[in-house]
Amino acid sequence: MALYQKRRDDFYAAARKIGWEPYPSGGSFYAWMPVPRGYTSEQFADVLLDKAAVAVAPGNGFGKGGEGYVRVGLLIDEPRFTEACERIGKLGLF
Repeated sequence: MALYQKRRDDFYAAARKIGWEPYPSGGSFYAWMPVPRGYTSEQFADVLLDKAAVAVAPGNGFGKGGEGYVRVGLLIDEPRFTEACERIGKLGLF
């Protein structure tokens, strides 16, 4: 549990550096992140994959309440989170 909490905290810190404020959650191995205005969760997931080579799950795949968010698996170590957030930051969406 401590490992995933550290990964979540590391990811949140990297996301905040690019202006991407996480939706607060606790006790899981994934993070829910808001989608920028003008995008559906699917559109945003496609943009991240196509333009930043970052794979996330569109929130609408988890039900109506997931629309407006993407889900990020916290299954990798901090250097990869930092790299992914830096690539996303270069898109200028936040």
